[in-house]
Amino acid sequence: MKLPEYFSPDAVQRIAELSEVHETPFLALDLSVVETKYTELNAGFPNAEIFYAVKANPANEVIERLASLGSNFDIASPQELDKVLKFGVAPERISYGNTIKKRSAIRYFYERGVRLFATDSEADLCNIAKYAPGSSVYVRVLTDGSEGADWPLSRKFGCNPEMAVELHVLARDLGLDPYGVSFHVGSQQRDIDVWDGAIAKVKVIFDRLNSEHDIRLKMINMGGGFPANYLQKTNEFCIYAQEITRFLQEDFSEEVPRIILEPGRSLVGDAGVIVSEVVLISRKSSTALERWVYTDIGMFNGLIETVGESIKYPIGSSRGGPEEEVILAGPTCDSMDIMYENHMYPLPLSLEIGDHVYWYSTGAYTTSYSSIEFNGFPPLKYYII
Repeated sequence: MKLPEYFSPDAVQRIAELSEVHETPFLALDLSVVETKYTELNAGFPNAEIFYAVKANPANEVIERLASLGSNFDIASPQELDKVLKFGVAPERISYGNTIKKRSAIRYFYERGVRLFATDSEADLCNIAKYAPGSSVYVRVLTDGSEGADWPLSRKFGCNPEMAVELHVLARDLGLDPYGVSFHVGSQQRDIDVWDGAIAKVKVIFDRLNSEHDIRLKMINMGGGFPANYLQKTNEFCIYAQEITRFLQEDFSEEVPRIILEPGRSLVGDAGVIVSEVVLISRKSSTALERWVYTDIGMFNGLIETVGESIKYPIGSSRGGPEEEVILAGPTCDSMDIMYENHMYPLPLSLEIGDHVYWYSTGAYTTSYSSIEFNGFPPLKYYII
C-alpha cells in the first residue's frame, strides 16, 4: 500500500496494524491531514470565517480537533447541534444552515443561543420570526451547480434572486435581521468560474436591497465546493483561493462584506482511507473479458457517492504486478450495488480473495452516508490513525 504524500510518515504502518486487528471494512482517519487542510484554507482566505459542514464527517474527533483550531460549524439538525455543543463551541460560532427545518428545531436552536439561520422560503422565514425572534437570517439563492461539479447541489435548495430580495424585505418587516446571501456551487466543483457567476448574482441582490429598500446586507456565505483529491483533475487549492478572491474584489471593490465558507469534503475527504477485503472474483462466462471484483465495502455501507459513478476515488491494493481493468461491486443483494462498471479500474491480475483493496480520499460522506443495517451489514466503522 502506497499512501498519498499528504499522509503522515507512519500512517502506512498504523493502517497495517489496524488491518491486523480489526475486521474490514473500516475507515482510517488521519487528523493531521484535517488540520493541514484547515490551515491551508485559512491561509488561502485569511479574511473569511470557516464553518465546517458537520454532515461531511461527524466524528467526535474531527469536531474536537476543528473546534480546538477555532473553526465555526455549519449545522443541519438538533442532533448535530448537541454533538458540537458538547465540545464547548459557543453558539455564536454556529450557523443553522439547513433551509428545511421543523418549527421545533428552530426553537431548539434559539433556546441554545444560536442566532444565525439560513432560509429560502416565506414559510420558513415566518417560522424563524416566530420561534427565533430577532435572529439574523441569510437567504440562499439558486445557482447552477451542475456544471463542473461531480456532486451537484442545485434545485432542492435556494430561491431565485427576485425572491431573495422579497424575503429580505419580509425579514425586516417581521423583526428579523436581514443579514446576507448564501449560495453553493456544487460539491467537488472543478470549474472555478462558477463562483464568478454566483458572486455577480449576489452583488445584484446587495445593490437592489440597498438602493430600493435601504437594506444593507453584511455577509456572503459562499458555501463549500472545494475539491478533494479524486481521479478527475482539479486545480491546486491556491488557484481556487486566488481566483475567488479576485472575483470578490472585482464585484465588491474595497467593500467586501463578511465572508463565510462552509467546507466539508475539502477538509476531511483526503484524510481518510477505507480498507476493504476482496470477497469474490469472478467472470460471467468462460469467455467473458470482464473480471468482477466484489469487495466488502459497497454503495450501502459507505460508497453511496459512487452512484452514477459520480465520485471516482483513487484505489490501490495489497498486490502488485501486471494489471487489467475490472468491474468493482459491493457485497449486498442489490443489483444497484455496483460502484464502477463503465469506468473500470486497473487492479493486479494476481489479486485474490481475502486481499485488501484501499479506497483513498474517503474521509468525507462515507461514515455519515453508511446505512444502519442493509442486508444486516453494520455501519462503516472508523479508527483514528
